[in-house]
Amino acid sequence: MSSKAKQTQKLLLFSLAGTRKFGIGTLKIREILPFQRLSRLPHSHPAVVGAAMFRGSAVPVIDMAAAVGYPPLDAGEQQQGSIIVTDIQRREVGFLVRSVQQIVEADWKQVMPPPKALGSNAFVTGLLNLEGDFIQLMDVELLLSRVYPTSVDTDSLALTEVQEETLKALNILLVDDSQVARKQLCDVLDSKDIPYLVTTNGDDAMAAINAANRDGKPIDILVSDIEMPGLDGYELAFNIRDSDTIPQPYIILHTSLNSEMSVSYANQVGANEALTKFDADELLQAILRGGEQLQGKQPA
Repeated sequence: MSSKAKQTQKLLLFSLAGTRKFGIGTLKIREILPFQRLSRLPHSHPAVVGAAMFRGSAVPVIDMAAAVGYPPLDAGEQQQGSIIVTDIQRREVGFLVRSVQQIVEADWKQVMPPPKALGSNAFVTGLLNLEGDFIQLMDVELLLSRVYPTSVDTDSLALTEVQEETLKALNILLVDDSQVARKQLCDVLDSKDIPYLVTTNGDDAMAAINAANRDGKPIDILVSDIEMPGLDGYELAFNIRDSDTIPQPYIILHTSLNSEMSVSYANQVGANEALTKFDADELLQAILRGGEQLQGKQPA
């Protein structure tokens, strides 16, 4: 890893309607398939057009255009389309798109946050200016939450009184550009009345860390997404570890990527752990490990 921890990522570009281009990180992608005959899935969300066979297993296929508010692909458009098989948040899902175009390499520092005017229902986590074309990075976590609504089961989270007090004494910072992921994180900590700070990107997180340090309340635990506009999770972790002035927090990189590569990068930049979203108990246990490690470093 270089001193600047430059993190480029390959993006697959595709279209849903008209000439507008969308992108998704290739680390999320298992395979790209030509359209195939789909098996019906009764009682599914209207955007679920069926199931495709992938390596011996049936994978649900979502018409991405329909899921995000565009007209659904008609039978002819489906035949000409492609199925992007992804592995996201411990789930294999296929996305049917109008056309797959190309793979490009992008520096996350060049990715801009979406305009606030788009509101909370926009399925966009960032914008990338690629030779004059604005590529919209698809918020697949939000999309999946609309097609497969779930809530975090906080009632089953069991902590001892000692563990709860350990967590409440920590200064915790949560960082994620996905509104769905932020809500999941916040719901878990709120259920146990554990205080925390939250930001939506790495740049704001760095500012919050420096402000907390100036106030004499340094961040103890950092839980950060990896793929974010501007300063991504890898570079955020690297910059913290490379600093002589920041008290070192326990860093947990929390990602929708089911990838050994993402874990390897996390280790290279100095993260203590890398977790796949979303397991509430696993997350709390990781924060507890961080708290216990920090307590062990304190002078007796």
